[in-house]
Amino acid sequence: MNSALKGRSLVIISVSQVAIMALWFSASAVAPALKIEYGLTADRISLLTSSVQAGFVAGALISALFGMADRLDPRRFIMGAALIAVIANTAILYIPPDSYSFVILRFITGLCMAGVYPVGMKLAGSWAKGDMGLLVGILVGALTLGSAAPHLFNAFGGIDWRFTIGMASVAAFGGALLINLATIGPNISPSPPFKAKAALAAFTTPSLRLANFGYLGHMWELYAMWAWLGVFLTASFELTMDQTEAGTWGSFAAFLSIGVGGAIGSLGAGHLADRLGRTTLTIAAMGISGACAILVGFFFGASPILLIVICFIWGVSVVADSAQFSASIAELSPPDRVGTMLTVQTASGFLLTLGAIHLMPHMVNCAGWQYAFAILAIGPLFGVISMARLRLHPDAIKLANGKR
Repeated sequence: MNSALKGRSLVIISVSQVAIMALWFSASAVAPALKIEYGLTADRISLLTSSVQAGFVAGALISALFGMADRLDPRRFIMGAALIAVIANTAILYIPPDSYSFVILRFITGLCMAGVYPVGMKLAGSWAKGDMGLLVGILVGALTLGSAAPHLFNAFGGIDWRFTIGMASVAAFGGALLINLATIGPNISPSPPFKAKAALAAFTTPSLRLANFGYLGHMWELYAMWAWLGVFLTASFELTMDQTEAGTWGSFAAFLSIGVGGAIGSLGAGHLADRLGRTTLTIAAMGISGACAILVGFFFGASPILLIVICFIWGVSVVADSAQFSASIAELSPPDRVGTMLTVQTASGFLLTLGAIHLMPHMVNCAGWQYAFAILAIGPLFGVISMARLRLHPDAIKLANGKR
């Protein structure tokens, strides 16, 4: 294996993913500005993210059913999906944000993201040689950094939400072209086919059920935190700063916590995963992130520095375990059912995020920002219990070469 070619390709894949994934939260990042300009309700703001989640689920199922990642060159697949998403994202600049057409375009963006991130993972995996954990960590880090990029664009664009949307589209367009410069590694192979009749095994086989429960607990927290952290930070900063300054610093802090913190957590966990074991790492990460979900509200309106510190810790821990749930499913599943099990895991996890994302504004109304995020800690608690039970299951010997 040519190490120089491998390194070059992985850099290209990662940069491309960062650029394209900016589309995911492009509209969510400008929620405070849209609320001011158009008076969007909290439920409508939730739709800016949940419609993308729903689109991703639909796209993942369509791709799995038709084996699209195997029928098409992965680089061309990523490029095509990204370009369609760029068109959908750019089109929202020309329609009212309070219209359902806006939501439909966000759904289309999510649909296309299913042709970007999972396929990028497959492309990076084609270069794996005893370092799959690290490669997965790199790609998850790219997803995280890209998802947070709109907050950075928003910080520079101020209250002009169109700047953020436009910059996300420009970045994604560049990423779509860049991916064609990557080289496919020597380990590319067809994905195991999706088998609808075998899908129930994801929740009827005890070890798979526990791993999926751990993943569901993780997902309950992750995307709701990503979707609402910027709004939370801006609202907190508005108590000690003027509105424009609070919006700028809220966006910077959200990017630092979600993007930089998440990338550090993904890379660190990817490096440590095969050494510490899947259940060990996931239990530790969810324990820390769950504690942050409970504690962060008590810093609402407090010193911005203290709030940023705890949000950064939360950003690191909330995504550190993400890739390990997929790795666990791959290790616990029969080889001919891996594709089916991973599709079921992804679809169920992203569907669950819809509930958490829409629950958050109601929690804010009922309990205030001081206690709203605490509801997300239910997910990590459930996940920790599930992974602790998996650790004791005989099948856990299959995880991380026996390191559980």
